[in-house]
Amino acid sequence: MAGTEPYESALDSIPGAHPYPRTSRYHDAEIGVHRRADGTEVRYTKRRLLPPLEEETEPHTVGAGERPDLLGQRFLGDPGQWWRIADANPVLDPRELTDEAGHVIGIPLAGGFPRGERRV
Repeated sequence: MAGTEPYESALDSIPGAHPYPRTSRYHDAEIGVHRRADGTEVRYTKRRLLPPLEEETEPHTVGAGERPDLLGQRFLGDPGQWWRIADANPVLDPRELTDEAGHVIGIPLAGGFPRGERRV
C-alpha cells in the first residue's frame, strides 16, 4: 500500500508501544535508541538478563528425541514458549535441556498454578 508508514514508524507514534508480543521473552526488555553521526536513530533491544531461578517448576525426565519447542507445546501449549523452560533451568543454550535422555529438568507451571490447582 502506498503511503503506509513502516512498522517501526507506526510504533513510534503509539506511546508505550513495544515491538515484541507479550508471549516473547523480549517483551519486557528495554528498547534503546542509538543516534548515528548523521542523526539517524536506530532502535535496538537492550541485553536481556536471565531472571532468578525462583519460578515453581515440576520435574520432567527428558526422553529420547525431545526438543525444547516440543516441551513448550506439550507443557505450556505453545512451542514458542520453550524459552520459559530454558529460563527455569540453569542453561545458556536451550539444546542443553534435551541433549541427554534421562536428564531431569524443571518445567514451569502453566499459568503459575500448582499442579493440583491447575485448570485445563
